[in-house]
Amino acid sequence: MTNPGEKPKRPQQVFTLLVEVGRKDGDGLPKNATGGALMCFASGVDEAEAVRETVAILKKADLNPLDVSGYGTLDERLAEGHDISDEERELMDRALRENSVVVAQLTPFFAD
Repeated sequence: MTNPGEKPKRPQQVFTLLVEVGRKDGDGLPKNATGGALMCFASGVDEAEAVRETVAILKKADLNPLDVSGYGTLDERLAEGHDISDEERELMDRALRENSVVVAQLTPFFAD
């Protein structure tokens, strides 16, 4: 039961985010990479919160986030017909359980 005037707590959800990063000293990307993309699973009460938390964590890790694309929650992705592996589901569960951001994949970009 909530107190008068207190907003009810919204449940945490996990969102799939694709974050493009540029170069920054100490970013850990391969020496000749021009940037990269990170597939992340991030918890939040809404996608905006998940994006803010993800960007903040990546900046603390000396990465340079440039753009974030959201692909929705598990249910939203399933409704769109996405094929989601057991491994992805486990990582999503971990992000929810730990109320965290899980980087599932890093793909460096290279110039031609």
